[in-house]
Amino acid sequence: MSMLLTRLALVVVMVGCAAFAHAQAPAAPAPASVVVANPTYVTIPLEITVDRPAADVWKRVGKYCDISEWLPIAAGCKMLSGVEGEVGSVRSVANEVLVGKTEYSYTYTQTPREGRPYNLYHGTLEVRPVTDKTSKIVYTLMYDNSMLPDDAAREKDKASRTAMFTRAIQNMKTLAEGGKLAPK
Repeated sequence: MSMLLTRLALVVVMVGCAAFAHAQAPAAPAPASVVVANPTYVTIPLEITVDRPAADVWKRVGKYCDISEWLPIAAGCKMLSGVEGEVGSVRSVANEVLVGKTEYSYTYTQTPREGRPYNLYHGTLEVRPVTDKTSKIVYTLMYDNSMLPDDAAREKDKASRTAMFTRAIQNMKTLAEGGKLAPK
């Protein structure tokens, strides 16, 4: 009986020590919220006329990873998951997820990231027929810039993105009309 009591006492001590050690372990820090309390959404609509039919323009610049050519992106673009051009596919450019598409358009988003305010960044690339021989490239960006420190920073950010994507649609026009881009 005393051996049984000794073993039982040992088990009680071990369980108590384990419970005490567990209770004393520091709690993991709570993840930082990605929610923005007072968002200020910005929209940047861009368009350019192209001297080619919409189907030809889309064929040349509308694949999901064509972005690496017309933006241009030195690291290139590859599919991280899913099938090129299918809703739900993820490309290596900012881990962007394809969330919508039509015959001559797609919309993508950038997903939330741990510890960073989520800016709800979305972009839509669309080619619209104008005539049977011409079309229009329409690129629309939408995001929240409220996490920037002031109006001057927000305007600078918007101007920078506008300039970058204006070059992008100009590059798309050049490519769609059969031209070549300057080397990277």
